[in-house]
Amino acid sequence: MSPKELLYIKDALSHAKFMKEKCTHAASQVTDASLKQLIEDAAGRHKKMFDDIYTVLASHANGGA
Repeated sequence: MSPKELLYIKDALSHAKFMKEKCTHAASQVTDASLKQLIEDAAGRHKKMFDDIYTVLASHANGGA
């Protein structure tokens, strides 16, 4: 993987982590149950995105395609 590609991946991981943290914080501040659930769902999607990117990167680092 080229250094530029690694920078793109690092940016994507950073963005997904940042958005998960912001959504988690926002959900903790909201009192409306349906809105809170919507924000928590968004946090979960960002966490999954981070985990998926990290898994692919780890697989690649361990000799995967």
